[in-house]
Amino acid sequence: MPTLNWRCLPFDALHARTLYALLQLRTEVFVMEQACVFQDMDGADAQCFHLLGEHDGALQAYARLVPQGLKFNEASIGRVVTLPAARGGGLGHVLMREAVQALKGLWGDQPIRIGAQAHLEPFYRQHGFEPDGAIYIEDGIDHIEMLRA
Repeated sequence: MPTLNWRCLPFDALHARTLYALLQLRTEVFVMEQACVFQDMDGADAQCFHLLGEHDGALQAYARLVPQGLKFNEASIGRVVTLPAARGGGLGHVLMREAVQALKGLWGDQPIRIGAQAHLEPFYRQHGFEPDGAIYIEDGIDHIEMLRA
């Protein structure tokens, strides 16, 4: 796995090419790969921070850091995604560690709630998240809220 350059930027600091790359990656995975038609651009991006993992200027990993009160009562990490070609070497775990640290750096040590795809529950458990509620359907996919105290 190549060493990534990590940047955490507010929406207004995203260069147009960077914004295009992150929206393209989110669409590639959440819409095309998962065959899920949903409104990815949900109006929340402008109020969030955007964690970008890049190698040689190309986006490899991304997560959206959501402030407390926007999606949940707690701060949140969402739109967690890695480039399909970059998978299999632990990049998702690196991304989650970076996301948790970036969120703490922005807003302090606090609980973090996520709306995880249910099949990824074991992955998120490895990062301190525990199920907090029943499985629910969102955009045709089983999800579960998880909390990292």
